[in-house]
Amino acid sequence: MPVRRIALDVDKVIDQPEVLDLALAVEKVPGVEAVNITVTDIDVETVGMDVTVEGNDIDVPALMRAIEKVGAVCHSVDQVVVGERVIERVVRSR
Repeated sequence: MPVRRIALDVDKVIDQPEVLDLALAVEKVPGVEAVNITVTDIDVETVGMDVTVEGNDIDVPALMRAIEKVGAVCHSVDQVVVGERVIERVVRSR
């Protein structure tokens, strides 16, 4: 089944790579059509980011290699959307 969206928790050291460099590396991965990187926290040595990638058939192993090649680290996969279409998450009130 084609991966259409994947959301990752990614960290990098404070000075390298630049967020734009990470976005450019991810955008070059086969199947990637859009990239959203949001900085979620910054401390003395690291920057935490939410990275969301969308496309028609994202090459996930190549995506992970691209992230590591620029010097960042994927801590977790927080969302995966696969199939013929994207289903948005439904938040139910309690």
